[in-house]
Amino acid sequence: MKDLTNGSIARHILAMAPPIMLGMVTIMICQLVDLYFVSGLGDAAVAGVAAAGNAGFLVNALMQVLGVGAVALIAHAVGRKDRLDANLVFNQSIALSVLFGLLTLAAGAALSRAYMRSIAADEATIEAGTTYLLWFTPALALQFATQVMGSALRATGIVRPTMLVQAFAVIINIALAPVLISGWGTGHPLGVAGAGLASSIAVLAGVVMLLAYFRKVERYVAFNPAQWRPRPRELKRILNVGLPAGGEFAMMFFFMAVVYFVLRDFGPAAQAGFGIGQRVLGLIHMPALSIALAAGPIAGQNVGAANAARVRETFVKTTLIVTVVMIGFMILAQLKPEWLLAGFSNDRETMEIAFLFLRIISFNMVAQGVIFTCSSMFQGLGNTRPVLLSSATRVFTYSLPAIWLSTRPGFRIEYVWYVSIAATTLQAALSLWLLRREFRKRLAPRVDGGPARAGAEIEPVAVTAAE
Repeated sequence: MKDLTNGSIARHILAMAPPIMLGMVTIMICQLVDLYFVSGLGDAAVAGVAAAGNAGFLVNALMQVLGVGAVALIAHAVGRKDRLDANLVFNQSIALSVLFGLLTLAAGAALSRAYMRSIAADEATIEAGTTYLLWFTPALALQFATQVMGSALRATGIVRPTMLVQAFAVIINIALAPVLISGWGTGHPLGVAGAGLASSIAVLAGVVMLLAYFRKVERYVAFNPAQWRPRPRELKRILNVGLPAGGEFAMMFFFMAVVYFVLRDFGPAAQAGFGIGQRVLGLIHMPALSIALAAGPIAGQNVGAANAARVRETFVKTTLIVTVVMIGFMILAQLKPEWLLAGFSNDRETMEIAFLFLRIISFNMVAQGVIFTCSSMFQGLGNTRPVLLSSATRVFTYSLPAIWLSTRPGFRIEYVWYVSIAATTLQAALSLWLLRREFRKRLAPRVDGGPARAGAEIEPVAVTAAE
């Protein structure tokens, strides 16, 4: 366990962000490797896998319910020096992860084809996306447990083990992708099914490794079967924080679904180009997102320790660092987009759309960095409802104009990206206003006028089998 209520905040951010970033980047690289090998199967396969991958936003919404709830409540408990509560939240979150994983498996089997029919441009894309989803669903189901374990460690200031496990899982995925997708060494290519299967095997390996870490190394939070029985009060605490954050990812699912819906009249090349551009954009967002995610547990522990000044300082320093990083990537996307997009498709039309998308949408980067930071701060404060409000605003301010414009004569594909810039900028401004209001409510000076108490080193506390 690492005490984040003392010491340099900038140093804490910069120490935690690289492992978080490496973990996320390795996952994104894994997705890009899958897309690279799938691109050899044609535009329909690329469009199908990219569109099917959008379903991951919906599953990620459920993952965020658990992950954000666990991070916020465990970080608050650490700040209060309450190890018993931290363990109870962790074990209740583990029980929920099993339930959510089973629901994901059932939904994937029942709804994959219906989902692809609602957004895909042609029958070949529908078939490719459905096949990929069926084989990829086990990976999504297993990631709930990974999310909870990783979130619990991050709340206690520990990020390196999760990064190492994710990196090893990605190596497995990368090694399996050409074998299962293209048939390297076996002569039996599985195509898009191989892409989904490679991911599922890699995630399973990651879950096993994290379980081994918790069993042999981790001491602050631990598995306790006696605490897996559902406790309504604890579940309500987790869901009160997690559900709005999950709603934020659900909003992204609907946002992306609208994009694919609007693009389908432009054909599979447009959807494939957008899919490639979106994956690459996600990769270059990772450094800023990792910095923002580091701010969450720092703010959370200091909220638990009633140290308002350090919470505000965390926001200011995180915003400055994120803005510098985002400006650098925006300049790169404007001047050398080919460095970011090279090698993903041989189709000229697909790549032209990907280049156009990245050049225009990169003007969003600073605003997106502000959104990342505000979202993480809301998680640290333990109130994620404002995040859901700002995300819903973005969906509505984007969806309605984009759908309307798509019905007008002379509609061009770049109009989709211009509307996105306007909607994202509005969301950033709203997020800042909502965070300022939350600071005034939750970080008001103490009534007795005394200073906020500082955190101290946490003394070991025995964890009982049950409360």
